[in-house]
Amino acid sequence: MDATLLAWLLLAVAVVALLYSSVGHAGASGYIAVMTLAGLAPAEIRPLALALNVVVASIATWQFWRAGHFSWRLFWPFALAAMPMAALGGSLDVPLRLFQVLVGIVLLLSALQLLLRKPAERAPRPPSTSLALVVGALLGLLAGLTGTGGGIFLTPLLVLSGWARAPSAAAVSAPFILLNSSAGLLGLAWSGGGLAVLPVEFPAFVVAVVGGGLLGSWLGSRRLPGLVIRRLLAAVLVVAGLKLLLT
Repeated sequence: MDATLLAWLLLAVAVVALLYSSVGHAGASGYIAVMTLAGLAPAEIRPLALALNVVVASIATWQFWRAGHFSWRLFWPFALAAMPMAALGGSLDVPLRLFQVLVGIVLLLSALQLLLRKPAERAPRPPSTSLALVVGALLGLLAGLTGTGGGIFLTPLLVLSGWARAPSAAAVSAPFILLNSSAGLLGLAWSGGGLAVLPVEFPAFVVAVVGGGLLGSWLGSRRLPGLVIRRLLAAVLVVAGLKLLLT
């Protein structure tokens, strides 16, 4: 890879990691967008995005847990149902264009709702276990199919449904992304498209996202109020939605 292109790409993924990790996400949709624009081979993009997701989601999970925002009761049913479905989705090779357009529209509408709707004043009400299991399975499949960790779908759902406030939603989404990205990467490896196709520059990408992820997750877990996290989440959804619609 050309040195100048690599430098710009590393800067871009570091910025993506900073922005996404501030809302408990890991940045896969952003990584996919910048890598596509940089001209990386499609066979490299999906495993590289998932591997970087695992790194940043690990950092965000630790930071939001240390700040006291994590809820095991809210987390476990989503994660339990999502992991096997994420592995299944990662192993499937299906035409995704119509699917990407529909998901992109949903993300943009979710961003609009987050910007226009006032935060609920009542205490959050987590969903029933059965509903969370069904939703988790669907989100896991979406995560595997799109090569993301699924947090881009889970966080706005938690906030807009009144199931969690923004900091708690971020704290639940980070480990959800970590598990799904790991499962998706395993599913991709099982189908022959895993770690073996990562570029030789992978260690440099790891260093870049660790720096961005540490700063972003620290800000999101300890310095940014809930309203700011909502607005940052809306920005992340717009980026992800446009990426799905335009690439």
